[in-house]
Amino acid sequence: MGTIYERFVRPLLFQLDPETAHHLAVRCLELSSLAPSIWQLVQAKPDPRLSKDLFGLHFPNPIGLAAGFDKNAVALPAWAGLGFGFAEVGTITSVRQDGNPKPRIFRIPESEALINRLGFNNEGAERIALRLEGLKKSGRWPRIPVGINLGKSRTVPLEKAAEDYGRAFKSLSHLGDYFVLNVSSPNTPGLRQLQERDAIKELFSVVGSEAAGKPILVKIAPDLDWRQVESVLEMAESQGLNGVIATNTTTDHTAIPARFRTEGGLSGLPLRRRAMEVLQFVKERSKLPVISVGGIMSAEEALRRLDIGADLVQIYTGFIYRGPGLIREILKGFPAELKSLEPPG
Repeated sequence: MGTIYERFVRPLLFQLDPETAHHLAVRCLELSSLAPSIWQLVQAKPDPRLSKDLFGLHFPNPIGLAAGFDKNAVALPAWAGLGFGFAEVGTITSVRQDGNPKPRIFRIPESEALINRLGFNNEGAERIALRLEGLKKSGRWPRIPVGINLGKSRTVPLEKAAEDYGRAFKSLSHLGDYFVLNVSSPNTPGLRQLQERDAIKELFSVVGSEAAGKPILVKIAPDLDWRQVESVLEMAESQGLNGVIATNTTTDHTAIPARFRTEGGLSGLPLRRRAMEVLQFVKERSKLPVISVGGIMSAEEALRRLDIGADLVQIYTGFIYRGPGLIREILKGFPAELKSLEPPG
C-alpha cells in the first residue's frame, strides 16, 4: 500500500496546493467513515501483543494520529480503519475561527518536511461536540481511544486563557477519552508564553479541577530550553496531569534550505533529532508517560522512540509523505521488538 501511495497517489496530491490536497484527503476519509463496512473489509486484525494500557485506556497498538490532521473530528472511523491505535483530533478552540491568511501550508519534499501556520482553524467546540455526539449515537464510534487537543481562541487575551481552555473542555469533556492542552503551537500569537511557570500553573489548575477523571496531557514545544522543560514537568506533576506530548512543530528552520524558510512551524524529518532529544530529557527527569511525535517517517524511527522510553508515538507529516503504508510498516516491524513495549522488570 505504501508503494501504491508513494508512486501514484502522492504525486497526484502533490500537484495540488497543500491545503487543497489536505481538504480533499480529509473529505475522502470523511465520506468513507459513513460506511464502516468498507473498513471492516480491509482492516487488519489487531495483534494483541501490540496493545498498551495507559491513562486507564486500552490502546490496540501504540501508533496514533497526531493532532492537526482531523481538526474538526470528521473522519474518526477511518483512522481506526487505517490501523491507528488511537487518534487525536483538533486543535479545537472554544469558538469557531478561520485561522491565519492563506497560503499557510508549505511542502518541502527534498527534506520530507512541512511548514504550517494554520492558526487553529476549526469549527469551534460546541459544533464539534454536536458532531461527535451524533457519531456516538450512530454506532460508528471507533474502537480506539480518541484524544481531543484544545487550544486558545485567538481573540482571548492571555490573562483569560485558562478560562477559555476551560470552556472548550466543558463542551467536549463527555466525548474525549483523553485531552491535550496545546500551549506550544507557534501560530497563535503569544501562545507559547503559556508554557511559563505561573501561566501554566493556572491553566493546569483550572482545567484539572474540571477533569472529572479524564486524562489531561500537555503538549510542549521543541524550542524550550531545558530549564523551561523542567518547569513544565514540575507543574504538570504538581497539578496532577497525566502525561506529556513531546513535541510540537519547531520555529528553528536551520535544517532546511534557506529558500524554503518562511513563518510557521516546521515538522517532518528535520524535527526528528530535536524531538528525540526532548523525549530523552523528559524520560530522564519525569515519571509521567510520554507520547513522542515529530520526525517519525519510518518503522525504525518509531521503534527507536519506544526503545528510548516513549509510551506511545504519533505521526502526521510521515503519514502525508508515506501514506497508510507507514502504519502497516511500523506494525509489521514490532514483533521482533516487542521488548520495547513491555513494562520495566
